[in-house]
Amino acid sequence: MRQDDLYINKIDWITIGIYASLVIIGWFNIYAAVYDEQAAKSIFDFSINSGKQLVWIGTALLLITVIMVADYRLFENLSIILYGVFVIFLLITPFFGKEINGQRAWFEIGAFRLQPAEFAKFATALALAKFMERPSFDLSQVKYQLQALAIIMIPVSLIMLQPDTGTAMVYSAFFVMLYREGMPQRYYVLGLTFITISLLALGIENNLYLVIGVAVVLGVLNFMGKKSLRRSLSLLAIGAVVIGYSYSLDFVVSKLPTHQQNRIMVLFNPDLDPLGVGWNVTQSKIAIGSGGFWGKGYLEGTQTKFDFVPEQHTDFIFCTLGEEFGWVGSIVVVFLFCSLLIRLIILAERQKNRFSRVYGYCVISLLLFHFLINIAMTIGLFPVVGIPLPFFSYGGSSLWSFTILLFIFIKLDSHRIQFLGRMN
Repeated sequence: MRQDDLYINKIDWITIGIYASLVIIGWFNIYAAVYDEQAAKSIFDFSINSGKQLVWIGTALLLITVIMVADYRLFENLSIILYGVFVIFLLITPFFGKEINGQRAWFEIGAFRLQPAEFAKFATALALAKFMERPSFDLSQVKYQLQALAIIMIPVSLIMLQPDTGTAMVYSAFFVMLYREGMPQRYYVLGLTFITISLLALGIENNLYLVIGVAVVLGVLNFMGKKSLRRSLSLLAIGAVVIGYSYSLDFVVSKLPTHQQNRIMVLFNPDLDPLGVGWNVTQSKIAIGSGGFWGKGYLEGTQTKFDFVPEQHTDFIFCTLGEEFGWVGSIVVVFLFCSLLIRLIILAERQKNRFSRVYGYCVISLLLFHFLINIAMTIGLFPVVGIPLPFFSYGGSSLWSFTILLFIFIKLDSHRIQFLGRMN
């Protein structure tokens, strides 16, 4: 057997099958989201989104071919160069990009648009893997933690200049990978504490209630523990920090753009202005709920036909699925995503070198974040932040970037034995 044939046999076809299933189901749902019964067009019509998405799918297949025939060492060798190239693209985007809805996040090429921030995700993942593969790299040491953080924060800072808060937020997903690679748990405890306090501060309208709650909790803790002046002062200091932070957060939120304030308000009060700021989420939940158990049937969604849900072919594509295929269809897609994530974890854990494992967990982290946030957003559990559903939402940048992200890892996995040979 030739060496090339050996590596073809090592390709994980299960992962590729799940990928193909999600892309195909997503394509049919994109057509459903733009379907007009009065002027029905073919799903292959290039004048509508489903036809354009078919072009993106076809070009994605070309990208897959290029990745799979390329030398697997190319991605490791070019990782820093690719990172630098996309950092430059992010740097110039606010100046030369196409402005859409107040954001300069796209380059327009004829009838198509490309979003550099989407492609910077896989470049950042490669750069992190390259830096962290060094034997001396140890996330228990502060200097290495700062290095990893710098690699993540450079693109985040540039994306915020566009400004695109939703995409910038996605880069926090890399902390899932950092946890797997040994980042101290205390940072995650502090992070969860920070998130909990933030939610309480934003969700409780009167901060006086929060002050009373903090005082009661700390009073109970002081009573239960061993009495000492040092302990009491420490608890008092913690209480002061929490209360001070809650008031500071209110001040920061008050300085955010109005549309971002409205999204936060709707999260904690879903019935707030259902015909205004709460329209998107309200209509999305109506669409999903109206699908019932089996759904209304393909191309039979009334919320879709009458265009009640804005951006239904992109950020809110999941509500099209929920309305037309119901609970059953939604569970099938959720199962596919969960299966993909579980499969990728299995692949990541069987890697023979740190570069491939780190990159694999970067892929897992990004897909998990998009999957959870997008669905949570459509059912009102998270503010609307404009995050697409991987392989499902309409858009070339999204499909291309996730395809490249995934298939680089599939390529690395198919050469895991060869990586072992290099190590030996």
